[in-house]
Amino acid sequence: MSILRHVWGLVAMLACTASFGADTRVIYPAYETQTDSRFNDLIEILQTSLEKTVPEFGPFELIPSRLTMNEQRYLAELKNGQLINIAWSSTSVEKETEFLPLRIPLRKGLLGYRIALIAKDNQQKVDQVHTLDDLKTLTIGQGRGWGDVQLYKSNGIRVIETEYANLFKMTNVGRVDMFPRGIGEVFAEFDGHSKENPNLAIEKNLLIYYPWPYYFFFNKNDAALQHRVEVGIHLMMKDGSFEAIFKKFNGKAIAQANFKKRRVIRMANFLLPKETPLGDASLWFDPSK
Repeated sequence: MSILRHVWGLVAMLACTASFGADTRVIYPAYETQTDSRFNDLIEILQTSLEKTVPEFGPFELIPSRLTMNEQRYLAELKNGQLINIAWSSTSVEKETEFLPLRIPLRKGLLGYRIALIAKDNQQKVDQVHTLDDLKTLTIGQGRGWGDVQLYKSNGIRVIETEYANLFKMTNVGRVDMFPRGIGEVFAEFDGHSKENPNLAIEKNLLIYYPWPYYFFFNKNDAALQHRVEVGIHLMMKDGSFEAIFKKFNGKAIAQANFKKRRVIRMANFLLPKETPLGDASLWFDPSK
């Protein structure tokens, strides 16, 4: 009788183990608002990377977290290792110490090219900005907990932090002089928020640039998931699907940005770890090409 119980116990344990290992469950941060679409490209990259690795690593489930989170919250939850097991963010020495980074810039560094949302009547003020010292006379709006906050401050620029949804209203009424956005973000966000913020405008002549790789990050104890996503992205880079997603989400905005017309202010990024693959040109967007 005891032998029979032992056999059934072993069968049950093996069944549970097989069931547990059947799917890789990937939980990413749910968007802050229902109209938020800033990270659709990153979710498509993630989805595709997991699909391409099914033959090697097996099936998966990809779902958003139960709770909506801003960046500060979802990085805290990733470190805690319960509500989510993957997140996206700009990199820094601190983040690469706390998490496992996947050092492939998800938007090929495009987020480092910034065009600002402004109040319409601020265009003349921004037209006086030609140097970094000029930029220091303005106030920049940023989301609470965003990595850019420390970058702007380290360059001597005044920053006001608030929740993402509030930044459009604050820009509209002139409480901040500029709300710099990535080229892949600014046009879509203007279309989505200008109706309720009629004084909002896309600044016409300035481009702010700083090296700003955006990575997938993982909990320190989740090297297996990091490895799977890395394998998948390398497969995507090889078969062209990574570039196709980049063009799908950013091609129109790159054309709209009109790089040649804009004067450029370059800012140093003191937050970059020495491991940042700046020397691999294949990973980065080049506006001259």
